[in-house]
Amino acid sequence: MSFQTIVSNQSAPPLAPYSPALRVGPFLFISGQIPIQSDGQMVTGDFDAETRQVCQNVTVLLEAAGIGWSSVCKVTIFTTDLSKFEQINAIYNEFVQAPYPARAAIEVAALPKGARIEMEVMAYVK
Repeated sequence: MSFQTIVSNQSAPPLAPYSPALRVGPFLFISGQIPIQSDGQMVTGDFDAETRQVCQNVTVLLEAAGIGWSSVCKVTIFTTDLSKFEQINAIYNEFVQAPYPARAAIEVAALPKGARIEMEVMAYVK
């Protein structure tokens, strides 16, 4: 089975030794995305803007693999404040539609670069 790294010039470079997205057979694994723009600047101060940036980062990598959100089968959301659950859902719903991916939302103590939200995604590439 071959491994193909997926990158985009519209996304920030990795912060550590990992692939932004990795295609393995018919599956795409997108590494945790935080609210960092392609120029390396963090979106901060507005939780909705941070969440939207994370979803846009995922979108860019999905598109680089030639697919979209309709191919996503599993999402894991990490947040430092689970009281923002409804805000997360409101933004997330701008990107997904039924049938919705399987999903988990987990509160954590901290995330890279002081981010308040991170999202990792698995998708099926036909």
